[in-house]
Formats: sequence, C-alpha cells, structure tokens
Amino acid sequence: METCQVLVVYNPFMLPDLQMRDLLRLRKPHPCGSYEWTVTRLGADIGLECCGCKHRVLLTRRELAKRMKTNLSQQERENSKQETP
Repeated sequence: METCQVLVVYNPFMLPDLQMRDLLRLRKPHPCGSYEWTVTRLGADIGLECCGCKHRVLLTRRELAKRMKTNLSQQERENSKQETP
C-alpha cells in the first residue's frame, strides 16, 4: 500500500498587501448592495467596514484574498507614481 503525502506550502506573496483606510472592491455585494469596503483593522484578521451601510466584519487574510476583487486605493497609488517623474 502506497501513501501519498501532500505538501502544503504557505506563500505569503499570495496574500494581499493592505494599508489602513484602503478601499477594496469584493467579488460579491453586501446585502445592502455595496461592493466597496474600507480597511479598519490590520493584523492576522482584517477589519472591514461596508461603505454602503457601515456594517463591520472581521475576515482572515486568506478569506479576504479569496473574496477580494481589487484594491482601489493601491491602483490610485500606482497611477500617481506613474504620473510624477
């Protein structure tokens, strides 16, 4: 009988790089209809506040990485870096 071992490798580069007050767009809407959330807490868990109804939730970094579509604040920072020489 052969045994198969699966090696799960933790890759920190797959988790999102976030800052306080970043504006995130998630894949599915909140029941209030808003797709956009603001980062309110950083750590092992990420605190988010809905931009539509101000509801707050805590997600693990891994769960947020699955649910997140884009980081709107990061896109703005990258665009401003390209515009200024």
